[in-house]
Parts: sequence; structure tokens; C-alpha cells
Amino acid sequence: MKHLTEFVADHKQDSGCGIFAVCSAHPLVLEAAMRHARSTESILLIEATSNQVDQYGGYTGMTPADFRGFVEQMADSHHFPRDQLILGGDHLGPNRWQNAPAAEAMAQAEELIRHYVSAGFKKIHLDCSMSCADDPRPLSDEIVASRAARLALIAEQTSQEQQGKSELVYVIGTEVPVPGGAHETLSELAVTSPQAAKTTLAAHRHAFEQLGLSDLWPRIIGLVVQPGVEFDHTHIIDYQPEKSRALSQMIEEFDTMVFEAHSTDYQTPLALQQLVQHHFAILKVGPALTFALREALFSLAAIEQELRPAHHCSGLRDVLETVMLEHPEHWKHHYHGTNDARRLARGYSYSDRVRYYWPDSDIYEAYSRLVKNLEGESIPLPLISQYLPLQYVNVREGRLIATPHELIIDHIQDVLRQYHAACLATSPSH
Repeated sequence: MKHLTEFVADHKQDSGCGIFAVCSAHPLVLEAAMRHARSTESILLIEATSNQVDQYGGYTGMTPADFRGFVEQMADSHHFPRDQLILGGDHLGPNRWQNAPAAEAMAQAEELIRHYVSAGFKKIHLDCSMSCADDPRPLSDEIVASRAARLALIAEQTSQEQQGKSELVYVIGTEVPVPGGAHETLSELAVTSPQAAKTTLAAHRHAFEQLGLSDLWPRIIGLVVQPGVEFDHTHIIDYQPEKSRALSQMIEEFDTMVFEAHSTDYQTPLALQQLVQHHFAILKVGPALTFALREALFSLAAIEQELRPAHHCSGLRDVLETVMLEHPEHWKHHYHGTNDARRLARGYSYSDRVRYYWPDSDIYEAYSRLVKNLEGESIPLPLISQYLPLQYVNVREGRLIATPHELIIDHIQDVLRQYHAACLATSPSH
């Protein structure tokens, strides 16, 4: 993909040049991202994970072709040019089928890759790091690399068949954080060693050569490593540049490759800038965006309670809690402790398991009623100041119209603006 190979070349010339990937399928998050990218005249990289989108629909109910259609329809409705849009597939491999034997799981992964490539996804993260039911634990670099190469071969063949050529770019790597944040409480993380990163690259290079894919190597633009950033339900492990300095220097030996950093959600603006400058130049963000969406909706629900009699209110918070208790499958294996601790986590956890529930019909009805209740009258400025203080400044300065929808979009864009600024940094920060 020309945009992304050129981006890597640009980063090699100027280490302040980065790109971030929006990892979400929520319409409001995608609208916020498209409007932000349009206003800044930026490329927009949107990624779907193998949990969200697969050949059977994933938890969103969308196949890769469905997801592409959904995103392109949104782009058209928000006047965002399709040629500025890049679609990526994240954690593509046997992740969804790791409870099955390896042969079965890899057959499913091959079909997953076919669907993603056929649908026009151009950035492919090959993730075969997980052990399947009959595998050793952990897997060796050689097994992981041979499986990744097998999927790359399927991707290349599919692209040739469908488009007559391949412009796919790839991300590889075995030290991949759990999608959506850690499941356990964290205090410290081990940074990937330079030697481990080199071993991963060597194993993949050999595996690709074995399948006749040597020519593909310059299109492997990213290596996933652990730079020492992560979050759990209530804590964030911040980037510490000194711990990853040797790792950062190691990638300078590879002209066509940068690091891809997962779980960068909730890092400080300075940390994001430092990550980019230290060659973790592809930043992934997902839960932080839906967390911001949830913050905005909870704030609007509080404003609604100040303006409307209780029996006219949407009851969004109560409806959300009821649905999450009735259908606990998306949070019960993640949130632990006392009843109060789990209640707080359901509403406020950084891992934001709430994001799985927004499509529920009862919750969507409550959301629609909330917006309708607040659209009918002017929201008093003091209430915006109380519950959405960052948006209050923008309203007061005339940059933002104080409608519920625009307040939500702007609050999500607060996160996007931090990532955008980090990817444009021009002076080193240490």
C-alpha cells in the first residue's frame, strides 16, 4: 500500500512522523475519526480485529466485506475521500479458534485472511502467537513464523487472484498484548529485548524464504513488540523511554520497517510523542475512543437528569447496567472482586467492556431518547462547564455547537487530537 510504505520511508527521514490506527467499529467513533481526518487533511487508518469482524460476522455481526461497505458508506456520508482511507486487519490468525486443534484453527485462519484480502483490506497484521488446543505452550518463534508465512502466502495468492497484483503491507510479531487491554491487574511490564526482536525477524525471514516469499519482505512494514505500555481496569503503565532505548535503536538497522505499538490507549500526550520518535511509529488506539464516548454519554445523562423530570429521562445508566447484568458474557471473565468493584468496572474500567453493549436494542433506545431529550432545548452553559469542561471551552470560543451529537463527537476527538499531534511531532523529547 503506497501510503504506508511511503510513511515508513518518511519516518526513516524524520522520526517525528507517525501514524495511528483507529481500532473501533462504533459509528460515532468512526464519524469522529473521519471528520477529524477530513479537517486535518490526513490519511485515516481504520482497523478491524479478528474478534470484531470475521468470515462468520464476529461480535459486530459484520464480515470483512460488510465492514468495508459500512466504513465506505460512512465516509461518503461525511464527505471523506475513499482514497484517503486505509483498512487494516488486526490479530489475523487462529485467535478466534485457539480452543480447536491447530490444523482446524489454521484452516479457519486461512479463510479469515481470504475474506479480509478479498474485501480490500490492505494492512494485514499476521498474529499466530497463540497456542491452539494441541500445541505446546508457548509456541516457538519457528512455529509462529511458519504459520504467519503460510497466511501471507494465502494473502498474496488471494490478492493476485482478486486484483491482479498485491499491494498488501504486513505487520508481524509475537509479543502481542491481549486485544483490548490486560485481563489482570498490572504493575510492571518487561520490554522486549533487542535480541528477542531480532530472533523474531530472523525466524519470519527464513519462513517467508521457505515459501518463496522473499520479494514480499520490503512490504513487511511493522514489527509488534512490547515497549512497556499497557493498561488494565484501573491502572496505566506509562512509557519509560530509558527502558526501551536499546530496542528503539535496534529497528534503525532495518530500512523498511518500524515498530507497531499496541495498547497505547490512555498514554500521556508526551508519551505518545516519545513513542513515535523512538520508532514505535504505528500507534494503535481503540478502547480509549469508546471510553471517551462512554464519558460523553454519562455526562449527557447527568445533564438530562438536571433538566428533565425523572419519569421523562432516558435512564441510560440504569438500562446499561440492567443489560450488562442480564448478559454478562462480555465482562464476567474480566471483572473480579466485590459486587461494588465489579459494578464500578462495568461503568468505568479502562478496558471498557461497555463497548460490546452499545448495539443492544434497549441501550440504543435509551441513547436515542437521551439525545432527543437534549436536542429540544438549549443546554445551559453552566451544565456543560460542570460535566463536559473541555467542550465548554470550545463552545464558549465559538468552535463547537452545543448539541448532544456535536458534544459527543468533540469529546471523542479530544483523544484523536492527542494522537494526531504525537504523529506530527518535529522536535525530539526525551
